[in-house]
Amino acid sequence: MKTLVHPTYFPSIAHYVVFAKSTNIVVEMEDNFQKQTYRNRTYIYDANGKLMFNIPIRHRKEKKHQKYKDIQIANETPWQRLHWRSLESAYRTSPFFEYYEDELKPLFEKEYTFLLDLNLDTIQLVNDCLQLEVETTKTKEYQPIVTDIHDFRKLATVKKEPDYGFDTYTQVFEAKHGFIPNLSILDLLFNEGTNALSYLEKQTIL
Repeated sequence: MKTLVHPTYFPSIAHYVVFAKSTNIVVEMEDNFQKQTYRNRTYIYDANGKLMFNIPIRHRKEKKHQKYKDIQIANETPWQRLHWRSLESAYRTSPFFEYYEDELKPLFEKEYTFLLDLNLDTIQLVNDCLQLEVETTKTKEYQPIVTDIHDFRKLATVKKEPDYGFDTYTQVFEAKHGFIPNLSILDLLFNEGTNALSYLEKQTIL
């Protein structure tokens, strides 16, 4: 299956279900940035329930529409340190956090200028952790409607997200707050580890 997606920050499990079933992932590089999407946010599961990670970005007042690839990160906010500390707090007791810790931590120490570069690196890093090998290409121009490819760009939208009916798996704080579906792929990775790819391949998404 050939699929078209928006690159997002440590993508959702729904994104990775698509990735796991794809023979070729086409990354959308030419769209405009939109607020309230997974482009600069993701969700994890901590002791208080669902927690949003948000990446602060620079907004240019003179430009109403900015290309996603031109969006810069506001690094004066110590967001990377905050995200990493929150991951440690939430997943230190999970079965596989220590297994992947050394691979993931450098990404939270490298300073990125552009949001898109960061998101592409998070995807490549998770692919490596999952041992997921899939051919990736990038768009050269923006097309609102595509006909020769499965369009999953809608997965970047946070609002009105459907219930995908994914299978449950054991989560660290499930006894306190119940199972929370479709979090960041990191939640699945830290809880399921080497079984994560097998889990993704068994799920379905329309």
